[in-house]
Amino acid sequence: MYIFSAGTFLSFAMVGIFQRSLRLRTSLRQLSFHGSTSSTDTLSSLVLRGRLFPISSPSVFFSTHRTLQAPNDGPKSLSDTPPPRRPFSRVTEEDLTFFRTLLPGRTITDPDLLESSNVDWLKSVRGSSEVLLRPQTTEEVSQILRYCNSHNLAVNPQGGNTGLVGGSVPVYDEIVLSTALMNNILHFNDVSGILTCQSGCILENLSLYLEERGHIMPLDLGAKGSCQIGGNVATNAGGLRLLRYGSLHGTVLGLEVVLADGRVLDCLSTLRKDNTGYDLKQLFIGSEGTLGVITAVSILCPQKPKSVNVVFLGCETFEQLLKTFQLSKRMLGEILSAYEFLDSECLNLLKTHLKLQNPVSDCPFYIVIETQGSDPNHDEEKLHNFLEEAMASSLVVDGTVATEEGKIKALWSMRERITEALTHDGFTYKYDISLPVERIYQLVTDMRRHLGDRAKSVVGYGHVGDGNLHLNITSPAKNAALLAAIEPFVYEWTAKFQGSISAEHGLGLKKRNYIHYKDLLQPEKHPRNNCSIQEKDRLKVSVCDGGFSLRADDLCVQVHQPARHRRRHGQALRRLDGDPLQVVVQRAVLVVVGDQPQLGAGVTRSHVRRHELWEESKRRRVS
Repeated sequence: MYIFSAGTFLSFAMVGIFQRSLRLRTSLRQLSFHGSTSSTDTLSSLVLRGRLFPISSPSVFFSTHRTLQAPNDGPKSLSDTPPPRRPFSRVTEEDLTFFRTLLPGRTITDPDLLESSNVDWLKSVRGSSEVLLRPQTTEEVSQILRYCNSHNLAVNPQGGNTGLVGGSVPVYDEIVLSTALMNNILHFNDVSGILTCQSGCILENLSLYLEERGHIMPLDLGAKGSCQIGGNVATNAGGLRLLRYGSLHGTVLGLEVVLADGRVLDCLSTLRKDNTGYDLKQLFIGSEGTLGVITAVSILCPQKPKSVNVVFLGCETFEQLLKTFQLSKRMLGEILSAYEFLDSECLNLLKTHLKLQNPVSDCPFYIVIETQGSDPNHDEEKLHNFLEEAMASSLVVDGTVATEEGKIKALWSMRERITEALTHDGFTYKYDISLPVERIYQLVTDMRRHLGDRAKSVVGYGHVGDGNLHLNITSPAKNAALLAAIEPFVYEWTAKFQGSISAEHGLGLKKRNYIHYKDLLQPEKHPRNNCSIQEKDRLKVSVCDGGFSLRADDLCVQVHQPARHRRRHGQALRRLDGDPLQVVVQRAVLVVVGDQPQLGAGVTRSHVRRHELWEESKRRRVS
């Protein structure tokens, strides 16, 4: 659960957007609180990385709040650098009395019961929380956060705790707020296919519920037996079928979120089309708990396919694998639902540690293709033609097809159980990278060459259809020298080829200090698209009545690079409303794009007219 380095910009801007947008789009409802809340109080905090940060102390935005276990002696990478504990209060008996009254039998302080909530799934990150809270309703979450905010207590939201980047467990003694008991399905519309449920529902349980009603979830993950839909949304999980059904930014229709001060943001819409103002739910999809705690989700679910086929193929080269992908898109078209790959090293781990047998002959690369359709005969014909062409073109050397449920699961296990096999191979360093598809496996080969015999295994697998590589490196035990050799090499390599250091796992703990690699996009090649995270620090944002205000000259610096334009437009803008100009933004912003300033809809007519008069007078002076 991480915040970008421009935390001040993000956080203050979000507050301003919330204040204005709630009147435009959403219904903000205050639950029953003890005592009154002033307008100043309602802006006093935000959830950042699952903790409460008072806005009155801006410095907190420039530090993260997660730590790894103490590393071994030797060179350190940035992901092993522990952040300091912020001056939050510690839980007292008075606090425990409040929680026990609010959550009778669901306030956990037994160290043995807390153990699983303090350690991540990979056992690479460990916290020392002394309190686990298990609310069942949105109102209980609201009262918990309201109380913690007023008593300066840090909170760590936790779903299924299946994350791979250390973002789901506390570092120090933060209160763990678990959504595990918020597992009710609220409503399902079998006409529209829209499901509304609480955030603690386990993904596999939702899938089983929907299959009985002729539908499926639009995402499928290896951790579906433990992960929760709220955590899936908070991390914008991708999964195996993003190629077919898209990301959660498209399938999630509404969210209910509790903000850090306990207010409830009700965006739980079930409408597929709604353009009345800001689409606030998008801010929380992929925010990793930094902006609020998701308590309910409405999601669009596709019809259950009548025909499902899975193909497992072997290829000699990665180039052939990519050509097979092109062929599958062309010949399978609308029934193609997944295109996954794994290398021979992955298969060796499956055979060694899990005793799974290779269903085809040994090859350097393997492909898992899934098709889903409504007509078995039609799908079978398309699949037959595709396989015939792939074999005739020598793109694949061997393969097998499964149409029965048991055999389909067996073939999928060759892809889904790789993570499990890696845990048996030693300590695992996991990297979730997205790259231009032709570059995906080059990183694996370059990493093997870079590390030599320092690593036990270097393997690659992932989602070819999404350009997403899962690079995994193992060693007999955690090794600080090996980690220092991997990082920042892996992130520098990724940035060099315009990739992303986090494709679907999020930033969490382990990538918090590497977010700046998102900015290494060679701005000299993209002079008009250089709006980096650091650049946003120059944008001055402050909360005001009716919206938030922006220093227009600084805004020009953010979105427009050439110095001559910054001076010209900056001076013109200052002249419009005196010195220094502040443009009050109510619906949109005044920005400079290209060679001309663009006046957003939220800028008043007087701004527009005065700008036109200023430009006209300037032209007369020049002539």
